[in-house]
Amino acid sequence: MTALTLEDTQDDDYIAEQVANPPEVRLQATVPAGVLGDRLDAVLARVWPQYSRSRLQGWLREGRVSVDGGLCEDARRRTYAGERLELVPGALPADVAHAAQDMPLRVVFEDDTLIVIDKPAGMVVHPGNGVPDGTLLNALLFHWPELAGVPRAGIVHRLDRDTTGLLVVARTLEAQTDLVRQLQARSVSRRYFAVVTGAVTADGTVDAAIGRHPVQRTRMAVLTAGGKPARTHYSVREGLRDATLVECRLETGRTHQIRVHMAHIGHALLGDEVYAQRNVAERFSRQALHAWRLGLIHPASGTEVGWEVPMPDDMVALVARLESGG
Repeated sequence: MTALTLEDTQDDDYIAEQVANPPEVRLQATVPAGVLGDRLDAVLARVWPQYSRSRLQGWLREGRVSVDGGLCEDARRRTYAGERLELVPGALPADVAHAAQDMPLRVVFEDDTLIVIDKPAGMVVHPGNGVPDGTLLNALLFHWPELAGVPRAGIVHRLDRDTTGLLVVARTLEAQTDLVRQLQARSVSRRYFAVVTGAVTADGTVDAAIGRHPVQRTRMAVLTAGGKPARTHYSVREGLRDATLVECRLETGRTHQIRVHMAHIGHALLGDEVYAQRNVAERFSRQALHAWRLGLIHPASGTEVGWEVPMPDDMVALVARLESGG
C-alpha cells in the first residue's frame, strides 16, 4: 500500500502523516525472522509501523538509515533476517505551539487509544487562516494535555465548521498512523444525514472528481480534468416539502465532498451558503449536514467498532417543520 503524504491530501478532509521527532532519537531493531530478500523500505515499515512507508523512504534518501553499521539509501536493497537496523528519525514540519483552551466537548467514547467526539456546529477542527484558536484542537489539548505529544493533537480527519457529528481522535502516534492508513484504504465508514433541496426520488451514487475551483480558490468544484476521484453514495430516508432527508455514505474523503456532489446533481444542502442558491441557503442557519455514524477497525484490538449519534436539535426541528409543510 502506498502511504499518503501531506501534499497528497491537502484538499481532503483527513490529515496525512505529521510525525515529528527530536533529531537525537536513534531507533534500533533487528530484521525479523522469516525475511528473505524483502525490500528494505518494506521491512522498515514493518519494524517501525508508526511511520508511513513514504516517510521512511524519505529518511533513507537523507541517509538516516543504517544496516549492519553501514549507511544505506537504497529503498530497494534486499534485506535478510538478523541484520541490524538503525533509524535516526528526522523532524518533520511541525505545528506551531497551540494553546490549550477550556471548551466543552461531547465525548462519545474514550479509551487508551481513541477519543470519539460529537462535534457541535460552529466549531472549527484545526487552527488555520483566520481562525487562530477556539478550535477542537485547542479543546483537546486542555482535556488531554498529553496530546501535545501527538501531531495535531491526534486529529486525523475533519468536519466543516458547521457540520455536526462524529470525529475520531488518536491518543497515540501509532494509532494516528493506523487511522490515516485506514482512511486511505477506505476501511473507515462514515455516514451522514443531509437535508437537500427538491425531491430525491431514488437512491444513487455521484462519481465525479473534485478539486479546487479554478477561479474561486476557497471553493471546491466538480472538475472534468485535474480533480481527485470522489464517490458519494446517497439513499432516500424521507420525502419532505420541497426537500428530502437523505443518508450519504462517503467512499472517498474530499473537502466539502457531500456538499459539492449533492449540489452538482441539483440537490444542494439547505443552509449551504457556499454551494446553494440564495433561496436554498436561507432556509436553514447552516448547511444541514450531520455525521451520524462512524465505523472503523480499532488500532489496538483489531476489531470492528462503531458509534452513532442522533441528529442535533436544530436539524430535528428542521425536518419536523418540513414534515408539517412549514
